[in-house]
Amino acid sequence: MLVVDDDEVIRQLIAVNLTLEGFQVETATDGQDCLDRVRDVKPDVITLDVMMPRLDGWTTATRLRSGPDTGHIKVVLITARAQEEDKRRGEEIGVHAYLPKPFDPAELIQVVRDLLPGRG
Repeated sequence: MLVVDDDEVIRQLIAVNLTLEGFQVETATDGQDCLDRVRDVKPDVITLDVMMPRLDGWTTATRLRSGPDTGHIKVVLITARAQEEDKRRGEEIGVHAYLPKPFDPAELIQVVRDLLPGRG
């Protein structure tokens, strides 16, 4: 798992909840940090904020989905941008799940489990 959010409190909240459920979690501070680390971390799932400095979540998700080494990674957008237009944009990019902030940690855990074979 790779948790990507520029807000340290939210990043740690997500990471702690997933770690407590037995997931191995690494973190990144923004989209560029995510892309710099993804090949070393080799995550099955990435949780991704949309509004971040340097490289936003939309661009990061697009690059992940189109990359030959990263296209298989499941992407979960976790964002305050919860308008229908935003959800459609996520679907067009090919993200696997969309959770609006504030999110329910139990829902996040279930979404991640559903995305991982053998963990559901």
